[in-house]
Amino acid sequence: MRITLVSDLLTLYRSRYRKTDVFAARREGKWLLYSSEDFLRCAAELSRGLQARGMRKGDKLGIISGNRPEWNFVDFGAMQLGVVTVPLYPNISPSDLEYIVKDAQIKILFIEGAGLYEKMRSLERFPADLTVFSFDPVDGVPSWEAVRDQGKEQPGDGTADIHPDDLLTLIYTSGTTGYPKGVMLSHRNIVSNMLSCEPLLPPGVGKALSFLPLSHIFERMTSYLYLYKGISIYYAESVETIASDLRGIRPDLFTTVPRLLEKVYAKIVARGASLSGIKKKLFDHALRLGLQFHPEKRRSAWYRLQLKIVDRLVFSKWREALGGRIQVVISGGAALQPRLTRIFNAAGIPVVQGYGLTETSPVIAVNFLGEGNHKLGSVGRPIAGVEVKIAPDGEILCRGENLMKGYFNRPEATAREIDVEGWFHTGDVGHLDEDGFLFITGRKKELFKTAGGKYVAPPVIENKFKESPFIEYMVVVGENRRFPAALIVPSFGFLRTWCEEKQIPWTSNPEMVKHPRVLARYQLETERFNQSFGHWERVKKIVLMPAEWSIESGELTPKLDVKRNVVLEKYADVIDSLYEGSSS
Repeated sequence: MRITLVSDLLTLYRSRYRKTDVFAARREGKWLLYSSEDFLRCAAELSRGLQARGMRKGDKLGIISGNRPEWNFVDFGAMQLGVVTVPLYPNISPSDLEYIVKDAQIKILFIEGAGLYEKMRSLERFPADLTVFSFDPVDGVPSWEAVRDQGKEQPGDGTADIHPDDLLTLIYTSGTTGYPKGVMLSHRNIVSNMLSCEPLLPPGVGKALSFLPLSHIFERMTSYLYLYKGISIYYAESVETIASDLRGIRPDLFTTVPRLLEKVYAKIVARGASLSGIKKKLFDHALRLGLQFHPEKRRSAWYRLQLKIVDRLVFSKWREALGGRIQVVISGGAALQPRLTRIFNAAGIPVVQGYGLTETSPVIAVNFLGEGNHKLGSVGRPIAGVEVKIAPDGEILCRGENLMKGYFNRPEATAREIDVEGWFHTGDVGHLDEDGFLFITGRKKELFKTAGGKYVAPPVIENKFKESPFIEYMVVVGENRRFPAALIVPSFGFLRTWCEEKQIPWTSNPEMVKHPRVLARYQLETERFNQSFGHWERVKKIVLMPAEWSIESGELTPKLDVKRNVVLEKYADVIDSLYEGSSS
C-alpha cells in the first residue's frame, strides 16, 4: 500500500495488520494491551468527538503527557480530521507552556494528570476559551473519555480532505535562548523521512520499547515507522523502569540518546570494577577487545577467537540484561561516543547513530546496518531523498522533502534558515568524506576565538571529555581569553561510589567536590583527555559544580541539552574566577 499521509497508517491497520498488541502500557505492574481494533475505534471516536466540539481542519490541539497509548489515539484522532497536533514536554517550564498555548492558538489541551494541571493553575493568562481534558483522573477536569463518548454518538467518519502538504504537527523547539519556535511539519515531510528510514529496521523485528518522549520528533517519527512495519510499541513505565522493562518484554529494538547508553556503560564498568580474581581479568579483557572493535573493518582470526570466548562469558550477560533479543539500537539527539559504538557492537548489541533536527523531520543522515553502511565517528550517509552539501565556512546545508514548511508566524526566522535555493542552514559544522559519510565537528555559533586568535569548538572537547564516567555535563569557556577552561558537573552517582571505594569521607555534594583527592582525580581526567587536542584547545583550568543541573534550575532544555548562554550568564563569576591572575 502506498503511504502519502501519516493517517494512511490507519487504513493499513484496517487492511493488513490485525494485532493484539499495537500498543502496550504498564498499569499497576501489568501490561495492558491495545489491539488493532482498539486503535482504530479510539481514533475514529476521538475524531468525531473533536468534530462535535467544533474542531476543524487547521485548528490546533495540544498534548502534554508522557508516553502512553492515549497519546497516539489523540494524535491519530486529530490528524484524520486535519487538526494540527502540538506536542509539549511534560517537564516544560510554566513560561514556555503559557507562551506556546498562546502562540499556537491551541483550542483543546490534553494533559497527563494532576501534576500538569497544578502547573497550569499557577498561570493566570491562559486563553479563556481553552478546553482541558485529562488522561488520568483529576478533580474538576473532564476526562479524555468524554471526547470519545461524545464521538460514539456522532454520525460520519470524522475525517476531512487532507493533502500531503497539509500541516500535520507544530513542534516547538526547546532552544537554548529566547522563546521556542514552532516548526511546521507536513504529512509529506514526515512520510518521506519515515520511508527513507525503513531500511534501518532488520527483517523480522516485531516489538519495540519506547521511552524517549513522543513530544520529540525523533521518537514520534520512529513510532510512525514502527506502525508502518507492524511493530508493537511497548511504553516503559518510567525512566527508572527501563532496565526491568527490557528484561520483561524482550524487545527487538529501541531508540535512545547517547546519555542513556553512557549511563548503561558506566554501570557496567562500575560492576566490573567490583569484581576480583579471574572474573575481573576476564571482564577487563572483554572491555579491551570491545574498545578495539571496528564495525566496518575485517577482523583477524585471533581477534575473532578471543571475541567469541569473551562473548560467551561476558557479553552474553550484557545482552540478557537488555532482554536478549536486541537487533538494533538507534541513537540520536546528540553525538555518540565512538567507544560506545565499538563496545556495544562488539557485545552483539548493534548500535547505529543518526543525525537530524526537528526542522528536518528529523533524520538527515544515519549509519545503517550491513557491510559498508557504517563508519565509526560519522553520522552515516544522507538518507534517500535528502541532499547535503557543505558551505564554504563548513556549515552543513540540506534540502529535501523532509524539510519543514517553515516556522509558525515567523517568516523572518524562516528566511534566515532557508535560503532562496531551498537549502536549510543547520548551524552545525562538518564534512563529507570520500565515501559520502557525514561527520559533525561542532556548532557554528558555539565556535569561539581565544585571545591568541585560535578557534576552539567546545562541543568537540565536551563530547570527548564526557567519555569519562566521572563527568555528567561540561561547558568549555574561553572566548577572548588566554586559554580554554571548563565548568564540570560531576556524575555524582559514580563519584559517590568512587569515594566510598577510596574511603574518602563526605556528607554533601558541595563538600565532596572540594576534597583534594576528588579534585586531583578530575585533574587527572583532564590531563588524559587533553592529549586528544592541540595545545591551544586544551582545557587549562576546571571547576567542579557543587550541584546537578536541571530543567528546573534553568541550565537544561527539556531534551536535557545544556543551555550554554544561560550557563555563561548564571555562572559568570565562577568563570571569571578561573582566569583570575591569568592576565586574561
